[in-house]
Amino acid sequence: MDCVILGSGGMMPMPARMTTSLLLRREGRLIMFDAGEGIQLSLKRCGFGIKNLDVVAISHMHADHVLGLPGIMMFRAQCEEPGPLTIIGPPGIEQFVRHTIEDLHYHLGYDLVFVEWNVQARPAAWDWHGHRLIWEPLEHSTFCLGYRLEEAARPGRFDPAAATALGVPPGPLCGQLQEGRAVTAPDGRTIVPAAVMGPPRRGRIVVFATDTMPCAGLERLCAGADFAFIEGMFTNRHEAEALRKKHMTAAQAARAAASAGAHELVLVHVSPRYTRDDDETLAQEAQEFFPTARVGNDLDVYSVPLPD
Repeated sequence: MDCVILGSGGMMPMPARMTTSLLLRREGRLIMFDAGEGIQLSLKRCGFGIKNLDVVAISHMHADHVLGLPGIMMFRAQCEEPGPLTIIGPPGIEQFVRHTIEDLHYHLGYDLVFVEWNVQARPAAWDWHGHRLIWEPLEHSTFCLGYRLEEAARPGRFDPAAATALGVPPGPLCGQLQEGRAVTAPDGRTIVPAAVMGPPRRGRIVVFATDTMPCAGLERLCAGADFAFIEGMFTNRHEAEALRKKHMTAAQAARAAASAGAHELVLVHVSPRYTRDDDETLAQEAQEFFPTARVGNDLDVYSVPLPD
């Protein structure tokens, strides 16, 4: 599983930072989180492609998180037989997309599926090839969602000694047991996978949460996450402004991620007032609470390792 930061800035695209967006790739399939203005340029540069984009998950209906969606859809329409695209987000996302298509008179050539927030669907928004995409309301100046991708659990470790003791010889029968299928041993006994496999192992967890104050929803999303991509928009110097605009400082983001037991923290949605020279300040203030915290940069790629 790989994550590429398509953009790491907030409010507007800048020469050094596109607006915040994250692309997650697993076994060739793609999920995109947020799509600000011009983000298809970063998608083109990262080399992950777009035909296999299954889902775009939108956090909220502010321009720097949604204005790039028409461009992404038109970019994808250039692919041959790309298949349907699912758009997940807050109430109003379907209306925005359909009005855009109608007003701009463009043809996609593929189906759109819309999943808008409703409390009855909580906590899971979508089943993505057997993996759960979870959503949680955050605390911002407008209704805003954060997302957590939970990879499906993997089979436990295979115990070859146990298989040998049960009369299962090395070879194809062991492979079938590891795939979760019962087999017939040479002496005619049925051997079930549970007899030779350890307990299931959890999958990887990736979180995308931006435009929020510290809140319970953020902590639920980040609980035990392998990677958390969270907004750290301001330095401590501008904490009062963060509070007024319902955003977070880097330090606040780090405290929330540490409290939730996240393993890795990457700060995104950096205010356009800051230059690259300010990255060190943002990182240092976050590292006071989360020692390995870092500031994400456009086109940074993070490989998410298996938990064990």
